[in-house]
Amino acid sequence: MALSGRLTRAIRLGSFIGTNRRLIFNRIQRRGIAACIDPSIGLSDEQKEFQKVAFDFAANEMAPHMADWDQNEIFPVETMRKAAQLGFGGIYVQPDVGGSGLSRLDTSVIFEALSTGCVSTTAYISIHNMCAWMIDTFGNTEQREKYCPDLCTMDKFASYCLTEPGSGSDAASLLTSARLEGDHYVLNGSKAFISGGGDTDVYIVMCRTGERDPKGISCLVVEKETPGLSFGKKEKKMGWNSQPTRAVMFEDCMVPVTNRLGQEGQGFNIAMKGLNGGRINIASCSLGAAHACVQLAKEHLMVRKQFGEALSNNQFLQFKLAEMATKLVASRLLVRQAALALQESRADAVPLCSMAKLFVTDECFQICNQALQMHGGYGYLKDYAVQQFVRDIRVHQILEGTNEVMRMIIARSLLMD
Repeated sequence: MALSGRLTRAIRLGSFIGTNRRLIFNRIQRRGIAACIDPSIGLSDEQKEFQKVAFDFAANEMAPHMADWDQNEIFPVETMRKAAQLGFGGIYVQPDVGGSGLSRLDTSVIFEALSTGCVSTTAYISIHNMCAWMIDTFGNTEQREKYCPDLCTMDKFASYCLTEPGSGSDAASLLTSARLEGDHYVLNGSKAFISGGGDTDVYIVMCRTGERDPKGISCLVVEKETPGLSFGKKEKKMGWNSQPTRAVMFEDCMVPVTNRLGQEGQGFNIAMKGLNGGRINIASCSLGAAHACVQLAKEHLMVRKQFGEALSNNQFLQFKLAEMATKLVASRLLVRQAALALQESRADAVPLCSMAKLFVTDECFQICNQALQMHGGYGYLKDYAVQQFVRDIRVHQILEGTNEVMRMIIARSLLMD
């Protein structure tokens, strides 16, 4: 596989800096990971190898800068390009166009590990990967060869444009239109909450080319320098501050017909297939945050003293920590099962992806929030990483389909059988 070669080169370059994974937060080196929550359990030797690469990259290239990227709203382009050198720019893109050709499970393992270093940056990388996969999967030979190599190296970055000011959960009601004129589409409308908007190079845009139903939606690739493409102000957000978010606007934007992915009317299907994987990816990012927060909480309980003894001796807090660890492991198992189902195109893939997104983003947020509570007043300070994990993963319960929509998908699957 392409990634295996990159890993071999990484070993030669000495990117493995120790035999044990370490998470570094708040200027304290963490102790080894307890066996009961070890994310490498059940993985193959190859999966453990690139998981370790991702953990080391998170600890050395991301975690030391996580707070700065957040507070100063820095989009860490060069760091992401370093990640791409390890094969993380096109993890499940095919090798013939520069991808690593890994599975959905492999991808989940990598995103969980990277998120321990910075959730916000990893979440953007996951969106970029989803866009590259869409072009790789639904594009023709010319489109794949034109876009995928630069996306896999992250010489160029991608954004996914589905949500509009008036259509969030009801994505099929989108109004952005593309009128065919000769060999171009004339694109008009706007998209909201676009990760990377204004800073990225390639926009995967869902637009209406036909009737006002899902079958009237098509998918266009719009390049940044296209006349008629513009961007709104950079949004001020609670979290996810290492990636810019803007509205993306189209005013008589001329897009060549050759930039359409798939056939006319296939766009909604492309969007939903992309989101199935996106839901696993974002759940995996939540897993990484929760894993880091369990580690942070454990360390804090062992060093913080109140009433003359360490907090770790308090049975109530012991029970809370046990619950956090149990929810973490249960979440990880569900994500990995959903990833396998999607990889194998099983009949239960869509509801399992929805279950994973619903359960894992809810439970991992609670884990992070409980970790903050265990830190007391310190957890509310920006000197402590736990508060940033809480802020960064809160949005995971909203995007890639709200958790309310996940319940609808799951219920529909149950009632149709």
